[in-house]
Amino acid sequence: MPHRQSARQDLSLKCLELFQICAQKGSLRAASEESGLTISTISHHLRKLEDHLGVDLFNHARRPMVLTPKGRVFLRNIDDALLSIRKAKAEASAGNISEASHLRLGAIEDFDSDIAPELAVFLSEAMPSCDFVYLTDSSHAVIEMLRNRQLDLGITATPGEKLGELQDRPLLRDPFVVVLPRLCEQSLSDIVENRTSLPFLRFSSNLMIARQIESQLRRIGVKSPRTFECSNSQTLMAMVAAGAGWTITTPLLFSRAKRFQPRLKMHRFPGKSFARTLAVVATPDCSRSTIELVDNKIRGLIDEHAISPTHLGTPWLADSFILLS
Repeated sequence: MPHRQSARQDLSLKCLELFQICAQKGSLRAASEESGLTISTISHHLRKLEDHLGVDLFNHARRPMVLTPKGRVFLRNIDDALLSIRKAKAEASAGNISEASHLRLGAIEDFDSDIAPELAVFLSEAMPSCDFVYLTDSSHAVIEMLRNRQLDLGITATPGEKLGELQDRPLLRDPFVVVLPRLCEQSLSDIVENRTSLPFLRFSSNLMIARQIESQLRRIGVKSPRTFECSNSQTLMAMVAAGAGWTITTPLLFSRAKRFQPRLKMHRFPGKSFARTLAVVATPDCSRSTIELVDNKIRGLIDEHAISPTHLGTPWLADSFILLS
C-alpha cells in the first residue's frame, strides 16, 4: 500500500465514532441516517481515518461494507474506548439539567393515558433549553432504538436477554392477572384451563408481553385456540367488558382501562404467580442527572395514577404490584 501523507494528522473522535457506526450498520446510507451527516462527509472521515492509520479498514470493493481483518481488530480495540468516553461525557454533564440541549425519550404505550403526558410537561419545565422528543412503541422497538442510539432514555419492560452496554434501573413489578367480565359465572380455573366456551383474548404474538404469557401457559400445560389477537390493551379490555372473552394482563394495564372497569373483574393468576419488570433504560451517553430526574418523577406518577388506586380497590395486590428499589 502506498504511504499516505496525511498520517501525521491528529486522530479525531468523530472519525472513530463514524467508523464504529459504519461497521455496525454495514452501509454509508444507514450510517448517514444514524448520524445525520451526508454520505460524502462520512466518506471523508473514513478516508481520513484510514490515511491516518495507513491501512484499509474496509474492503472497498464489497457491498455491503465489510471490515478487513485489520478493521475488525481496530473495531474491537476502540469499542471499549468509545464507551468509556461516552460515560465520561455523560458524567461531566451531570447536574446541568437546566442546560441540557436534547433528550430523546421512548416509552411503551402503557403510560399514555395519564403518566406520560404529566412526565412530558414536567420535563419541559425542568429542561427549558432542551429539544425534547417523545415517542411510544413496543418494548422490543424501544430497546432496539436505544441500542442504535436513536433514543437516549426508555421506559420499557425488560427482555430476557442481556442489555449489553445499556444501563437499566428496575422500576416496577407488574404481576400478571386474569381479567373476566364482571358478570361471568364460570369458575376461574375452568376458564383458564379452557373448559368453557369463553375464548381467550390474547396480546399479539409479536409483543414481549404476549411471549411471556404464552411461556407461562405452556409451563402449566394450558392450550387455548387462537381466536383473537390484539396489540392494543384498551381494545382487549373493551372486548372483555363486552363479554366477548377473557384475558391475561397486568394491573398497570388494567388501571388504564377506567371506562371499562365497572364491567370487569380482576383475579389472581391461578397457580404459580409471574410478573414482568418495567425499567428505566438508558444509553451510556445519557447523563446520570437526567436518568435520576426521569426515574424519580416517573415513580411518583406511577404510584399516584396506578399503584395507590389499585391497592385501594384490590388490596390483594399490595405485596406484588410494587415499585422496585
